[in-house]
Amino acid sequence: MAKVSVIGAGSWGIALAAVLEKNGHEVTVWSAIKEEIEMLKRDREHKEKLPGVRLEEGIRLTADLAQAASGKDLLVMAVPSVFVRSTAKSMRPYLEEQALIVNVAKGIEEQTLMTLTDIIAEEIPQAKVAVLSGPSHAEEVGRGLPTTCVAGAKKKEDAEYVQNIFMNDVFRIYTSPDMLGIELGGALKNVIALAAGMADGIGYGDNTKAALITRGITEIGRLALAMGAKYETLSGLTGIGDLIVTCASVHSRNRKAGMLIGQGKSMEEAMEEVHMVVEGVYSAKAAKGLSEKYQVPMPIIEEVNRILFEGEPVREAVQGLMLRDKKAEHEKLWEDA
Repeated sequence: MAKVSVIGAGSWGIALAAVLEKNGHEVTVWSAIKEEIEMLKRDREHKEKLPGVRLEEGIRLTADLAQAASGKDLLVMAVPSVFVRSTAKSMRPYLEEQALIVNVAKGIEEQTLMTLTDIIAEEIPQAKVAVLSGPSHAEEVGRGLPTTCVAGAKKKEDAEYVQNIFMNDVFRIYTSPDMLGIELGGALKNVIALAAGMADGIGYGDNTKAALITRGITEIGRLALAMGAKYETLSGLTGIGDLIVTCASVHSRNRKAGMLIGQGKSMEEAMEEVHMVVEGVYSAKAAKGLSEKYQVPMPIIEEVNRILFEGEPVREAVQGLMLRDKKAEHEKLWEDA
């Protein structure tokens, strides 16, 4: 049995807390919002964000970060990406040398273009940092439906420790050393999912969505490889796997927000209606920044940014994508022919 704290009481944090409790660990859940903790203590359920998933009485709930962070075998960083830096900075005084933190949020910091694990490592230099990601909607994990994810770390023993902590008969965990590829896949697929939702909202069909998914993973892959990630990661669970589930699922908040925008709502109206953090909106500018930094063309990402931040109509964006210069799907195949 391990002592594990989940830092963040949103839908994903709650779902993972339920998994960890089922696995026999001593689990603490922390939220910065005292009212949220009081509600969870009273109801043992997050009725707004994850209805139907019960938090057993053995799970401790606290708004005291010192209590949550001190003396734990593993800390699970489950706050929204925009709060990762500030939360890590607040955690730093309470963590011992070589404390292990596994990040489960998905995003890229807009100002610095850093991955979330790099942010955690910068703010808590005494800690070891890992990542857990994959096609894993909280609604299904909380209900115990079969799910697979990947634990990434620089050292194999750290990845395997995370694997052993989380894995059970319905939550299968693989390991990988490619933390960069895992995080890029997890962050950038949210932007493509916004585009898929917009296409749904405007009334386009399955052909359009298939094009967005396949050309979307091509864009993500080009950037990831330019940054030093591995092709195998992008063709696996945290790349194409996560992209498929986020673009196609009714549970996807990014797809839902995109759908509302496709139906004519503003970005702000869509985010308010979804009631949860829409990570793709925060990652869109960062994705465009990475595209420019590494000089990698990412036309879908560019159009999503124009829709979100410049008010471009969705139909115009789609037409812009369709009428770009003619090209081969894979230029190298012609070179090798």
